[in-house]
Amino acid sequence: MKRIINILQVVVLLLIPLSAGAQIGEHRSDLAIGVNGGYALSSIGFTPKVTQGMHGGMTGGLSVRYVCEKYFKTICSIYAELNYTSAGWKENIVDLNNQPVKGKSGADEQYSRTLSYVQLPIMAHLAWGKEHRGLQFFVQAGPQFGYMLSESTTANFEPADANLDDRANKEITQYGMKVENKFDYGIAAGAGLELSTSVGHFLLEGRYYYGLGNIYGSSKRDYFSKSNNGIILIKASYLIDI
Repeated sequence: MKRIINILQVVVLLLIPLSAGAQIGEHRSDLAIGVNGGYALSSIGFTPKVTQGMHGGMTGGLSVRYVCEKYFKTICSIYAELNYTSAGWKENIVDLNNQPVKGKSGADEQYSRTLSYVQLPIMAHLAWGKEHRGLQFFVQAGPQFGYMLSESTTANFEPADANLDDRANKEITQYGMKVENKFDYGIAAGAGLELSTSVGHFLLEGRYYYGLGNIYGSSKRDYFSKSNNGIILIKASYLIDI
């Protein structure tokens, strides 16, 4: 509950420029809708630590933006998406010399878990540049909420047969644990460029999502004290004015 209150406080701080603009800015009432898609690189912040690389997956969905004010040179909007995202973690199973660990079959041991989410980011969107035809630079940030639809595991060994003798990181408790908390929440922030043309708006953005919730229980009785999502997104969007 405390973390949700913190998210709401962040939203209020982000919306202060919009409320100020309502008093002395130039009013706008422009609605645009569209689609977005891209690639997500994700990991889970485990404590105790699980050595990882980056899990790759697709993301995409619907976008909506409402431009409400132009405050001096800043174009102020509310931007939201409804996305499907393939997240999760991919383990980096190596020995003390940073070399791949071999399993019983003689192949390098590989393990990854895919967590499929529906996600709803709602962000304050601030832009500078050409408002109607031309290029803009923008930043945006706000809360994001998600719900896990499914999870799946890809591994080339059985957990009971994992080669723990050669592993630098011997943490394998997560292998036998399904996700306990399907609801996810956190903060999303990004920056990018927008090209406005006669046929619509084209956006290219880099974004980072930091989960404030954990996929596993985090009480004193639970094994992992932290297990939050971290996702880097590279995405493109196309919006048309309504």
